[in-house]
Amino acid sequence: METKTVAERHYKILMAGVDQFGGNNVAGPVIEAYNMGVKEHGEAFMRERFEQSAVRLLRNIFKVGLFENPYLDIETSRQIVGNPEFMKAGFDAQVKSVVMLKNKDNLLPLQKGKTVYLPKRYIPSVQGFFGPPSKERYEDAVNAVLLKKYFNVTDDPSNADYAIVFAGSPNGGPGYDPQDVKKGGNGYIPITLQYGPYTASDAREHSIAAGDPAEPAVKDRTYKGKNNTAANFQDLKTIRETQAAMKGKPVIVVLTLSKPMIFSEFEKDINAIVVNFGVQNQAILDILTGASEPSGLLPLQMPADMKTVELQNEDIPHDMVCYTDASGNTYDFGFGMNWKGVIKDARTEKYIKIPKPVISVKSNMATLSTVQGIDIYYTIDGTTPAFVEADLYSKPFTVKKGTVIKAISKKYGIDNSSMAVFNYGTK
Repeated sequence: METKTVAERHYKILMAGVDQFGGNNVAGPVIEAYNMGVKEHGEAFMRERFEQSAVRLLRNIFKVGLFENPYLDIETSRQIVGNPEFMKAGFDAQVKSVVMLKNKDNLLPLQKGKTVYLPKRYIPSVQGFFGPPSKERYEDAVNAVLLKKYFNVTDDPSNADYAIVFAGSPNGGPGYDPQDVKKGGNGYIPITLQYGPYTASDAREHSIAAGDPAEPAVKDRTYKGKNNTAANFQDLKTIRETQAAMKGKPVIVVLTLSKPMIFSEFEKDINAIVVNFGVQNQAILDILTGASEPSGLLPLQMPADMKTVELQNEDIPHDMVCYTDASGNTYDFGFGMNWKGVIKDARTEKYIKIPKPVISVKSNMATLSTVQGIDIYYTIDGTTPAFVEADLYSKPFTVKKGTVIKAISKKYGIDNSSMAVFNYGTK
């Protein structure tokens, strides 16, 4: 669509069934697109098309009932707000969403009444896209009254049986820094998924997005070669300092995730990892102590490193090289553990439909295989395979020592697998 006008792009989007343009308050291109449709399909057709969008947009608004009856019935509200049955259903849903990623030597569940050490959690000052930065602070990771219902608590790691560190996924900021503009840059910086310093050496030379009327001077949003460190880098320091202070005694890390993250910075030194996506601490403590068994599965991939993040294709799902931990488990989409080990149930069969291709190399000849009826796409230049004819596997091929083969299986109309990687010469 790069050669099309703004109005032509709007027309194409409308004809694809889109109802709403986000961040677009200019009516001109929409009206022009309407007229294009009238010319191609007639007035009645385009009127029906626009009314279709109007109905879909307004239906959700009317479903709330605010237009017909904007007033609350107090008695009805009392039956709904704080309803024990509703609260239990909500809490159960929170528990089911918690994912256990690591449980070395079956450390979890912990016995109630044991003594634990919980370091305070550092909340960094963060500069939002708009407004002043927030204030940094330290706070209790868990309410002290709630925590004491589960454990004895100590401020001295030497007196603790276990340590539990609560942390958040790396906060890489909004991807924009006004200071970069002052230095002559375009303002765009990498959104890092790791805690420590990151240099975007593998980012695109030229971005695929630019041309915002609000910044007419910016023709390219690339951040290649720029640096960033997570605002909550202190979380990683707390994990490492706690691990050192415990002197070999078990350390459990509880992570609240808002996006994928890089686990290689600390995983191998930690005994257990439990992740959540924003739940009550009571749900987490119930999991840690065995009152509930973990049953959640990862809804996204956890990348092995930032290079695989930069090299992935935005329009291909499951195409990152995922992190494999010290226990040999890969943090891929649909991965999760319970007390027995890696979860394999009806959900994993449903979500993980397409198996990874099998890559084998013998006498410099590479062969890719999968189940019948599924295509394989591959590359040998380090890039991520795309679903194009040039990357389609059809027969064995020769490779040299040091070649990295990346392959993805795909069944059109169904799904694609996660990526298989083979480093020839290292296996």
